[in-house]
Amino acid sequence: MATGLVADIREFTVHDGPGIRTTVFLKGCPLRCAWCHNPECISKRPQVMSTAVGERTVGRVYTDEQLAALINAQAEILRWNDGGLTVSGGEPLAQARFLEAVLDRLQDVHVVLDTSGYAAERVFMRLAQRCNLIYFDVKLVDNTLHRRFTGVSNDKILHNLRLTSELGVPVVVRVPLIPGVTDTDENLRDIATIVRDLPNLQRVDLLPYNRAAGGKYAPLGQEFHPPFDETQAVNANTAAFREAGIPVTVGGELQHMLGDAPDRT
Repeated sequence: MATGLVADIREFTVHDGPGIRTTVFLKGCPLRCAWCHNPECISKRPQVMSTAVGERTVGRVYTDEQLAALINAQAEILRWNDGGLTVSGGEPLAQARFLEAVLDRLQDVHVVLDTSGYAAERVFMRLAQRCNLIYFDVKLVDNTLHRRFTGVSNDKILHNLRLTSELGVPVVVRVPLIPGVTDTDENLRDIATIVRDLPNLQRVDLLPYNRAAGGKYAPLGQEFHPPFDETQAVNANTAAFREAGIPVTVGGELQHMLGDAPDRT
């Protein structure tokens, strides 16, 4: 039996995949993104958050049997609206053995893996093939900038992104638009070039920066000092994706394709 540390379980979510879903946030992440909006999910240990309504501990230990039983009990409702389970974090791949054990116990539940892709190839492939849809975050193509703003190289990330072509699992690439960092025309153009030939790519989602995320640090006893200008307007330029014939959304709204975009069929 495997055990894992869960930061939060949110039911009836509608923005974490198709239909109505239950989203499980696992603790632990190898990245240190300068804009992280789930700082309570970074540490691999339980943490106390102090809020206006009191203190709460973030991080509860579950066995794979317990968590799977909770999801299976909701399966009929989740299937009714073509929903299912989304596993997020943190980085779900950081608790790969636990997550694998949970997924193997599920009873006909649609699974979305929301991941940075940062893991060894064997770990990524083992988990990705157990899922029905992958939300794959791509932040920066330039490796020097990636190290600067996330603390790690993007070699594993881009390698695993290319490997999704071998899985046959649909992929949605998600790009957090961080002002002056990930939202440059050059970076967006580089991402479009990398993902345009993925046969299983469904679309690219551009996610506008959420300035409210910084408010989650103080309750953890941490300070938030982003090394970028939060007040700068975000560049949500979809041109590179539309010109490549890639469906693209900005904040969930699908952008119209150019009439002369290449045929992706």
